[in-house]
Amino acid sequence: MPVISVPFDFNEEELYVDLEPIFGHSLFLKCEGFNFAGSIKLKAATQMVEAAEWHGLLKPDSILVESSSGNLGVALSMVAASKGYRFLCVTDSRCNLAARRLMEALGSRVHVISQPAGSGGFLGARLDLVRGLCAADDRYVWLNQYANPANWRAHYQTTAPEIARQFPELDVLFVGAGTTGTLMGCARYFREWPRPVRVIAVDSAGSVTFGGEPGRRMIPGLGTSVRPPLLDERYVDEVIVVDEADTIRSCHRLARNGFLFGGSTGTVVSGAMRWLPEHEGNDLTAVAIAPDLGERYLDTIYQTNWLHDLYGDEVLDEDELIAGLRLD
Repeated sequence: MPVISVPFDFNEEELYVDLEPIFGHSLFLKCEGFNFAGSIKLKAATQMVEAAEWHGLLKPDSILVESSSGNLGVALSMVAASKGYRFLCVTDSRCNLAARRLMEALGSRVHVISQPAGSGGFLGARLDLVRGLCAADDRYVWLNQYANPANWRAHYQTTAPEIARQFPELDVLFVGAGTTGTLMGCARYFREWPRPVRVIAVDSAGSVTFGGEPGRRMIPGLGTSVRPPLLDERYVDEVIVVDEADTIRSCHRLARNGFLFGGSTGTVVSGAMRWLPEHEGNDLTAVAIAPDLGERYLDTIYQTNWLHDLYGDEVLDEDELIAGLRLD
C-alpha cells in the first residue's frame, strides 16, 4: 500500500493500453496521466525544481516563473505548493481553462498572453515576458523548461528505464515533441541500449520544431513556435507531422472505446498509426507515450461547437457524432 507525504512521490509507472483492438495495429500506449499533476510533466517539474534547489538558486523569497501551455504549469503549481514556493505561470489564450483553474486552486498566479509576438508567436511573447520579469526583479527564478537539462534527464532517469523494464525487446518508440524533454531523455537512453531502438518524434502541423513552416495550432501540448534549445536531432530517427484534425479523430476514436486521453496523446497515436502499417511485416514491438488524460480537454477537443468553429463540420464523421460524443 503506497503511503506518501508529498504529492510528487506517487506516479503510476507500469500502466499500458494495448491499442490493437481499437486501431488494428500493435501498439502499447504508456499512460503517464495517473499522478497528482495529471501528466508526464510532473517528472520534469520535480527534477527542475530539485536541481534549482541543489544549485542554490532558490531562496525563501524566490518566485518560480515558467512559460507553459498548461500541463507543466499544473505540475509546477503542485510541486511549488508542496515545497512552499510561490509560482507564476505565463501562458497564453490557448491554455485550457481547466488547467488555469487548477493552477490557481493550487495557489499559483497565472498570466495569460493574449497577443502573439511579431516573430515567435505566442511562445515568443511568453518568453519575452518571462525574461522581462527576471530582468526587473531578481526574486524571479526561471526554470526554463526549453533549455534546462534537468528536463530531459528526468526522462532519461525514469520514463525510458520504465519502458525498457517492461519491453526489453522494444523496436520502436513514438514520442511527442513539445519542449523535447521527454523525446531527448528517451532518445539518449535508448541510444545506449544494447539493441537498436528507433525513436520517432511526433510533431504538430504548424510547429517549427523540426524546421516546418509556422502555422495555426489550437491544441496545447505539442509543437512550438520557437525551436527548443534542448533538441538534438542526431538522436531522432524519424519525424512524423500530424494535422490537428487527425489528432481530434484519434482522441474521439479512443473515447468511443472508453479511453479519454488528451490532445498530445491523440497526436502521438495518430502519428504511430500512420507509420505502423508500412512496417508491420517486421513483427515490431512498438510503444508510444501518452502524456496526459482527457478531462482538461472537455471544453475543446471533446466539445463539438468548439471543433466545428475551428475545423469545420466535417472534422468528425457521422458515426462519431452518433456515438454520443456531443458533450456540449
